[in-house]
Amino acid sequence: MKIKFSLLFLILFFISSFQAQRNLRDSIIGTPWVAIHYGGNWSKKDLANRFGYWNHLGMLVGYKTSRNWYLGFDWNFLYSNQVKAQGLFDDLIDEKGNITDVNGDIATVLVFGRGANVNVSIGKVIPKLSPNKNSGFFFHIGGGYAMNKFRIETRDHVVPLLEKEYRKGYDRYVHGFNIHEFIGYSFFHSKGVVNFYGGFYAQQAFTKYQRKINFDEPDIPVPSNTLYDFQIGFKLGWFIPIYRRNTKDYYYN
Repeated sequence: MKIKFSLLFLILFFISSFQAQRNLRDSIIGTPWVAIHYGGNWSKKDLANRFGYWNHLGMLVGYKTSRNWYLGFDWNFLYSNQVKAQGLFDDLIDEKGNITDVNGDIATVLVFGRGANVNVSIGKVIPKLSPNKNSGFFFHIGGGYAMNKFRIETRDHVVPLLEKEYRKGYDRYVHGFNIHEFIGYSFFHSKGVVNFYGGFYAQQAFTKYQRKINFDEPDIPVPSNTLYDFQIGFKLGWFIPIYRRNTKDYYYN
């Protein structure tokens, strides 16, 4: 994943190097843009019972109109190393407190948080405290789809009850509808490629468990209520506006 985003960053950088120069100081320009961003978010409500801090890596494709309205689509990969999974594998632990693999060796079992979301957004750039009319306070709201689950890894060990389809009995997979809000600042460089945005971000996902049974609690029905998987944090992004080529005027005597 890190390699993919590094390659994407390099591609966007080279694209930006070939963009025609524009002076945005005196006019508002309608332009598509593409962006990559990073977000850091803390779990709230029901999500906080399963996870802590989340990292967001994502990409955005949008359009800023000549009136500074913004329309966009983004997708994000979420990962977390702060997982609250106490007791998840109690049914697999032997009398010595270990989980063993098929060879009888002590297995290393790791649990991470994984998630994703896709969204459509609408927003506005308000040119205040800005060097030109295309920069300023930036806000958008939107909605889409979100999911999260436990990612279970046994690395070099083979634990039959934690392999392939069996992992689904422990992963607490949920998905559902989400909404989000962003408020921050967007900067279009008047003549260069240093374009970025950053600010506060919040997401409210309304999810439900998707597995029919949890193997660690086989006698307890999987809850069917809606979960309030909320997050709050920040987002920082680097984007490239895609301008039309400048027209050239030719004069003949």
